[in-house]
Amino acid sequence: MSAVPLRFAVEAVDGAARLGQIAMARGSVRTPAFMPVGTAATVKAMYPEQVREAGADIILANTYHLMLRPGAERIARLGGLHRFMRWPGPILTDSGGFQVFSLAKLRKITSEGVVFQSHLDGTRYKLTPERAIEIQCLLGSDIQMQLDECAPYPCSREEAERAMTLSLAWAKRSAEAFASLGQPGQALFGIVQGGVHADLRTRSAEALVAMDLPGYAIGGLAVGEGRATMLEVLAHTLAHLPADKPRYLMGVGTPLDILDAVMLGVDMFDCVMPTRSGRHGQAFTWEGRLNLRNAVHADDPRPLDETRDCPAARDYSRAYLHHLVKAGEYLGAMLLTWNNVHFYQDFMSRMRQAIAEGRLEAFAADARARLGQAGGRGESR
Repeated sequence: MSAVPLRFAVEAVDGAARLGQIAMARGSVRTPAFMPVGTAATVKAMYPEQVREAGADIILANTYHLMLRPGAERIARLGGLHRFMRWPGPILTDSGGFQVFSLAKLRKITSEGVVFQSHLDGTRYKLTPERAIEIQCLLGSDIQMQLDECAPYPCSREEAERAMTLSLAWAKRSAEAFASLGQPGQALFGIVQGGVHADLRTRSAEALVAMDLPGYAIGGLAVGEGRATMLEVLAHTLAHLPADKPRYLMGVGTPLDILDAVMLGVDMFDCVMPTRSGRHGQAFTWEGRLNLRNAVHADDPRPLDETRDCPAARDYSRAYLHHLVKAGEYLGAMLLTWNNVHFYQDFMSRMRQAIAEGRLEAFAADARARLGQAGGRGESR
């Protein structure tokens, strides 16, 4: 891997939306970008080649799951995560914090870090900001995330402020660890927290910006606060982040949630929605979301979308997909996931083109009319 540092260039703007590229050692990421989630070193139900051919420049892997199984040290001995999973492009790893903090009954938080029990076998682990960075460096990920605490929603202002303050302290420790452990070509992003409180978001963002990190994520949204609140908090937070650094909204979401966030100035997204929906019989199309379990599809010879350059969307009938889903056949989950990941990348590609041509408002109006107002939300991280 070369020593090329992360470089972000904005190539066009349309309102607050930005078209750009993130140049890294393992390749460039076209933004706005959607990162398929490869939790355990695999985008579930897809070959790596399919993910790449669908248009994804970068994927996300999960520190928590990989540290438990098969273990970061083992992956390092086997040549790192890219070789392990046969993905040559950039990989972003989250810190594991969200998964740990979702185990409310199995963990204890202190200023030092968090002690938790594995959901697999009950083994006790300690995750500190330094250990989170060490794990990500062992994996060899290109973009690494600081360890943070994502406060639940709803929670008191005091709880949100405590989690935000702790996350800032951990950001500094994460940066210090990365300074000694990070390799050329890798980058560390900070995570803005603060719940739904504007002043806490301001404090978090300003303190992180003062650290001059290569990029900034907005965490702790899409956790139940509602669409309008999410967009209000997001807009406020983005106003306090630098225009020359990538902005990453974690765990969002539906195509129309992504569209709204792009129009506010977000550059990067991830969500399990396209893959999880595929495994549960749902297909994203330009007609909206289809539930292939429904009997209405049983005699329908049409493909999901014959206009798209995706075999799963173009070459298989809805009747056949309905049969596969009802029969519990693995191929059903594979084809619907393939379709969904391709749809998300197609959606991002069309949005990038619209920004380049200065017609994002028209694209947004058409997308809302075709897809309907956002129904169903993504999962944070």
